[in-house]
Amino acid sequence: MSRKQPAIVAELGRPETAQEAADRKAASSARYRGSKTLVNLVAAMLATLGIVIVIVLVVMRPGPAAPEPIDVSAAAADASASLDVPVADPDVPGTWAANAAELRSGPAGIEQWYVGWVTAEESFASLTQGVGADATWLAATTREATPTGTLDVDGVEWTVADQRELADPGNLAWVAWTEAGDSTYVVAGTAGDDELQTLVEAVTAELPAS
Repeated sequence: MSRKQPAIVAELGRPETAQEAADRKAASSARYRGSKTLVNLVAAMLATLGIVIVIVLVVMRPGPAAPEPIDVSAAAADASASLDVPVADPDVPGTWAANAAELRSGPAGIEQWYVGWVTAEESFASLTQGVGADATWLAATTREATPTGTLDVDGVEWTVADQRELADPGNLAWVAWTEAGDSTYVVAGTAGDDELQTLVEAVTAELPAS
């Protein structure tokens, strides 16, 4: 059997030598490695660009719109018209922000006007006015708070229950209540004495004349 003759390389016009074959393979390997390096570089750049785009979208994404401020006076006017009874619209400091102002169905089916505020000290204060309220409504609204004193504001006596020493008084850490006309008014909250006194005074100014 005849020995297979080496293949003739077109570029050379003859069979390539062992050294030429080795050089060709080395050059081919170098080109392959170079192409892989370029592909990897492009892939890495695309991945980095993708991460940057995601970060930009997250950072630039607009947050939820701030809630519209509650117009307590407008809500009080609507509540008064609905109940056919004036409800209190206390003049609280402009640094307070109302988080609720609405009519609610209270204990024993009593209609009640409720307003809650976040005070300047980031505490909570509220007013609940029960129209035609009775002792059952008052007990439920104050969670049967035990009186600890009284507060006189312009001749109006408020019963006070300071419950800050209780383990978990919730939003009734301090409660005060009084009656005027056909309504019972309850001021409560977690705020300090000065802010709660401010609210009691503002509500007192809204009470119907006896």
